[in-house]
Amino acid sequence: MPDRLTLPDWNSLATRADESLPLLETALLIARDEYPDLDADLYDTLVRSHVAHLRHEIDAIASWPLKMAAINRHLFEELGYSGDHEEYYDPRNSYLNQVFERRLGNPISLAMVQMEVARRLGVPLDGVSFPGHFLVRLPVDDGLLVMDPFNGGRPLGADELRERARPHLGGDIPDDNALLRILDPASHRAILVRVLRNLHGVYAERDEWDRAARSADRVLKLIPDQAEALRDRGMAYLKMEHLGGARQDLARYLQLVPEAKDAVELRERLVELNATPPSRMH
Repeated sequence: MPDRLTLPDWNSLATRADESLPLLETALLIARDEYPDLDADLYDTLVRSHVAHLRHEIDAIASWPLKMAAINRHLFEELGYSGDHEEYYDPRNSYLNQVFERRLGNPISLAMVQMEVARRLGVPLDGVSFPGHFLVRLPVDDGLLVMDPFNGGRPLGADELRERARPHLGGDIPDDNALLRILDPASHRAILVRVLRNLHGVYAERDEWDRAARSADRVLKLIPDQAEALRDRGMAYLKMEHLGGARQDLARYLQLVPEAKDAVELRERLVELNATPPSRMH
């Protein structure tokens, strides 16, 4: 019997090295906030079954691109994992338990499924924090194979990647060196932070400020004093009338980035908060 999957403790994550931060377990830890009865073993067993189905076929294939094609065919065609094009901003697309159950997700959650299966099969698939949609990359003999997990793992050529990056670079087309920098592998910490920032954005848009605050708080468990997360949690606290917490977070944000674009507006907010009677601080 394989060992039961143990989820890490939130308070242990900040001190762990990026390479020792477990991607599947921490993604399920994020999901447990919303689904407290989540059974992590169930999803680990599911990944094991995907891997077991593919093992013989993958071991018999010599080239990395063909191994990856077989993995993608099983995940996206046979099992039906797919990008949620209809309800892209449904928060369930960011919670890995729901992605496994619904076989629907957003680019980053589908990438995590793809990476977990590929890596257990010995295929060194990495995530890429590409501007816009998250992608995955695999080293091959003549460079990199870059794929789009939101669209069935479709390979992307250099010209398409340049066009995808262009709107996020002020209209400039990246040269080869700039494109390679954009395609650097994302650390597990960076991937998990991006999941949480996506969730924060969804919940803020829905005025679900308790969940927005929680998402920002979880970023701070991964990266203490991350400036944007402090601001986001502080603004969510403000919406919830948790004024003491708002004042503390916004003051720390301004201390860390005094020249931020929103610094003037937030200093005005802080002046108002500091003039609030202590009886209203909670």
